[in-house]
Amino acid sequence: MQKIIKIKNLDCAACAAELSEELNAIGGISNAAADFINQRVSLDYESDEALEKAIYAITHFEEVELDGGGLPKKERHLKEIVSIAVSAAFFVPALILQLLGFDFGYRKWLVFSLFLASALAAGWQVVWNVLHFRGLSTFFDENFLMTIAAIGAFSIMQPLEGAAVMLLYQIGELLQNVAVGSSRGAIAKLVALKSETAILVDGDGQREVDPETLQVGDVILLRKGDKIPADCVLLGGETSLDTKSLTGEAYLKEVKRGDELLAGCVNAGNAVKAKVLRPVSESAVAKILDMVENSSAKKAKPEKFITKFARIYTPVVVLLAVLIAVVPPLFQHFNFAKWLVPAIEFLVISCPCALIISVPLTYFSGVGALARCGVLTKGAVYLDELSKVRVAVFDKTGTLTEGRFSIANVAGGERVKALAAAVEKNSSHPLAQAFAGIETSFTAENTQELSGMGLSATVNGKEVLVGSLRLMRERGIEAEPVPTLASVVYVAEEGKLLGYAEIEDAVRADAKSALGELKKAGISYRAVLTGDTAERAEGLLNGLPLEEIHAGLLPSEKPVYAEKLKERGKLLYVGDGINDTPVMAVSDVSVAMGGLGSDAAIEASDFVLAGDSLSALPKAIGGAKKTGRIVKENIVFSIAVKAALMAVSLIATATGAFVLPIWAAVFGDVGVMLLAVLNSLRMRAKL
Repeated sequence: MQKIIKIKNLDCAACAAELSEELNAIGGISNAAADFINQRVSLDYESDEALEKAIYAITHFEEVELDGGGLPKKERHLKEIVSIAVSAAFFVPALILQLLGFDFGYRKWLVFSLFLASALAAGWQVVWNVLHFRGLSTFFDENFLMTIAAIGAFSIMQPLEGAAVMLLYQIGELLQNVAVGSSRGAIAKLVALKSETAILVDGDGQREVDPETLQVGDVILLRKGDKIPADCVLLGGETSLDTKSLTGEAYLKEVKRGDELLAGCVNAGNAVKAKVLRPVSESAVAKILDMVENSSAKKAKPEKFITKFARIYTPVVVLLAVLIAVVPPLFQHFNFAKWLVPAIEFLVISCPCALIISVPLTYFSGVGALARCGVLTKGAVYLDELSKVRVAVFDKTGTLTEGRFSIANVAGGERVKALAAAVEKNSSHPLAQAFAGIETSFTAENTQELSGMGLSATVNGKEVLVGSLRLMRERGIEAEPVPTLASVVYVAEEGKLLGYAEIEDAVRADAKSALGELKKAGISYRAVLTGDTAERAEGLLNGLPLEEIHAGLLPSEKPVYAEKLKERGKLLYVGDGINDTPVMAVSDVSVAMGGLGSDAAIEASDFVLAGDSLSALPKAIGGAKKTGRIVKENIVFSIAVKAALMAVSLIATATGAFVLPIWAAVFGDVGVMLLAVLNSLRMRAKL
């Protein structure tokens, strides 16, 4: 069984690694992972007893607490600020006294004591974390490195450096936590999409209820300014919706009777009534929150590499530092004092926190940036894949087109329309929407879906077929193609054609511009796979910047064409229906249309366009590429600066040119971390 536990006060990557290891050591607990950015722990447990032990371990791990839920509060960082203020209150007078020459004779002990008090005020928690031994694999972390650096500085009578180590480290931790908290806040704003109340229309009256209690079929009142509490359909009148929270686009969407209203949008127009289509747990908002909250569980390759790297890196660094402190003096008249400082600096500079923090923070910020544009992802790993896409393939109906169907013409009379409505009533195919409001006296039984062709059913004891020209011909029924750009649904009874209905659809307003932007984003080839006829597909999509249209395909044939197109490069597939899941499975990256898309398509996809806006897709690709660039920048920058500082420290000591101050090494480490974190926060900018 799996469990997600929301927590508070887990504020560093090293602590998260320690907690994860401690939880995985509990019998009956496996795959435990603590996420310090999302403030949550995920784990698999075999029994309630094991789960209780895990919860006990979590709540007794440093200052970690369980999060009772609700809207997240703004982080105050009061504890860190107080520690820094007290430390500075000792550090500044000590520094002034030292600059005035009060660091000789008995007075030097006053200066020494003030610097020591400053170090303890800033670093007592750091030292405590080291003393609170949890195993060798988690012992050698940045707390250990900073403690060794400070103790080493004080032991060789460099109290200024020792105090500066702890004070600068604490300042860096504060700024890091503020930056991480900022990213948490950006994601946490999505929680505000959920409405706290709903107005239920009950008979002639109305009452305020918890949205969680709403059931399918309930009628709710939406006043101007109300947040829509659940996915629903407008019962009458017209209004405007502010969809920015879902789509990322700042414009009002006009809706009328029969249109679907997604939870999370705001009613910006008239007071209207709507009927609930889905429970809150299955609404658009629920999908958004679930995807964003779980996105950090599927880590990208760089994240996995940094996690594994950090586990073995720090012990190796400690060993190298010992060798630096011991080996060179053996060849320089046993002058151990000379090499103690560069050994300590080697420890400090090599601290991997810049990578441990900045890499997951960048992906986390990338996921948030895409969410603000209305694109949701199931994991950071998919951002890397999306950035490498070169071929984009689209389904036609409901993806490049609106997917809102209406009957334009019926040949064969009202009986044809009524029979089709009776059979299509049990269908989940998008075309069935066109028959949804038609009253019929017929009742269809034994309805069967004929993949990619239509439906068969029994009506009044007779076999009725409703579907494509292909279905008619396969069953030996004489039928001719209809010269129209509309989709044609043929109706046959007992092997005889009765007539047909022409179903209209329209190309999405943003389809042309979105396809054009995809080319600018690096998508060199754009194609369509559709089950519609070539004439209708090409006629309807005429004018769109597409390289290829493959028409007349069964769902089983789409994956075959997708595999061929993958020879041109990594393939992105965008679809909206259950028939798209086979081709989604073979594509490198899959995207589902979230508003009208089927649950099956959303489940099979890697990304979801929450507001059904194709214009968000090129933004998502740009965001994924930007995320990858920032990750590489942080890795290269951090390693390069640290390597340069280590080289300068060792060469300067070996040649006797100068000795790099320990505080400079700490500043170099903290500075690198802060620059990497700030670089990560560039993902907060608008895509």
